[in-house]
Formats: sequence, C-alpha cells, structure tokens
Amino acid sequence: MTDLRHYDVIVSPSITEKSTMVSEFNQVVFNVAKGASKPEIKAAVEALFGVKVTAVNTLVRKGKTKRFRGFAGKQKDVKKAVVTLAEGQSIDVSTGV
Repeated sequence: MTDLRHYDVIVSPSITEKSTMVSEFNQVVFNVAKGASKPEIKAAVEALFGVKVTAVNTLVRKGKTKRFRGFAGKQKDVKKAVVTLAEGQSIDVSTGV
C-alpha cells in the first residue's frame, strides 16, 4: 500500500533532452515539491515505482522572467531531483503511475 503523501512529493517526470541523456546512466529526472527532502524523494520513488534508489541529487531551477504581449511575467521556480537507480533497475517515465 503506497502512502498518499508520496504522490505529493513527486510532481511529474521531467522529459527534456538532458534527462533523456542521463537515462543511459541509470538515472531518472523528476519535478518534485518545493519542500521535499532527499529521503522523502527516495522513499516516494521506491514506493511508487518499486525500484531500489542508490542516490538522489536535487536542484532548484529559478523561474525565468518572460514577456507576453508586452507584459512582464515570471515563471515559477522548479525543484528537480535526479534519481540514480540500482544496477538493473529501470523506470519507464512515458507511462503514468
């Protein structure tokens, strides 16, 4: 039985060119909640996907200032987690949880 808080920790998979490149090294990139800690992220990934996590690295991408129809706006800050999986484990991020 998965804890419902795990769904609040992992927001979405990050599907970018760079995240596709690191998948060769047995890593997966997720957008996570702002206040999520590394142990919470590890527990959530292991519970939701049934895999063994060896490491979690986090980063916060600051929101960019963009202009739309002459008005300045700001994108939200996004916290990402690069999750390294144990040897032989994999997650298919193209399918939903």
